[in-house]
Amino acid sequence: MGDLASWSSVVLLGSVLSGVMLPPAEAGCRERSGAACCTGRNNECSEYSRRKSVCYCDAYCQKTRDCCEDYQQVCQMSASDCEVGPWGPWSACTSPCGVGSTERSRQVSVPPRNGGKPCPDLKQRRGCYGNNGNNAVCSSAKEVAKILPDSYKRNFKDPWRRPHMMMKEEKASYCVYLRVKQASAACRLQLWSAQLVRERLLCSECQSDAMSKSDHCSGDGEEGARTFWVAASVSGCHGSWVRESSSSKGCHCPPYSVLFVDDTSDDTSNDTSNDTSNDTSNDTSVLHCHTVLYRGRDE
Repeated sequence: MGDLASWSSVVLLGSVLSGVMLPPAEAGCRERSGAACCTGRNNECSEYSRRKSVCYCDAYCQKTRDCCEDYQQVCQMSASDCEVGPWGPWSACTSPCGVGSTERSRQVSVPPRNGGKPCPDLKQRRGCYGNNGNNAVCSSAKEVAKILPDSYKRNFKDPWRRPHMMMKEEKASYCVYLRVKQASAACRLQLWSAQLVRERLLCSECQSDAMSKSDHCSGDGEEGARTFWVAASVSGCHGSWVRESSSSKGCHCPPYSVLFVDDTSDDTSNDTSNDTSNDTSNDTSVLHCHTVLYRGRDE
């Protein structure tokens, strides 16, 4: 009997030495080469368990129940939550006139460690309505531009003009470059208005006939401000854009651009089309209106 016990002891000792019955080595979060614990969901924050299966040391493992055996001991006991500082002041409105946005931020003072709560939002944004204190400038930003394709830019014969009528003094045109921010679905109905797509940079020319008394075209906008436009010849086509720059006088936009339209022409076009005997020498919008109607009849 004693010999049998001795032989059993030898077999057991041999098994231990051969590694067959060695107790499992420690494995899990404590053995990770990098950070022992991770915040949030991180599939790379893993290790092998004692059973040689993959286990995780991220905070998300508590939901999926695949944490390593020592997760609670290593990570939960030493976890520290994120701490943030106070909010900074709100920034200036992105639009000097009209609808824009403003934001504020805060900094992380203590980052999360070992599965602590992640940091909350560090930035906040809200809408604003800019007004830089210049009422004259901001009032012009509220104007709605009326536009037509640049195929109308040639001078056409006006059958309503009489010999005694004084020719309108020509003013130098100028160009405005605007970034389209929004366009309605109706703009796709015509070829020229289909180019009015989001984020496209357009050149819009302000010609003499479309200028107001202040020598600018209604709705030509204000740099950095979001303003609105409507296509004069496409029903339901409208949208918004932001003026990026303008050129000096004497500029002409390249082909496939747009033109500003005198927004007073709509009020007078019906009267003059029904009665051609009225004196229109003082009505500068009549020339522009019938230039559009008689497109293609050169002088």
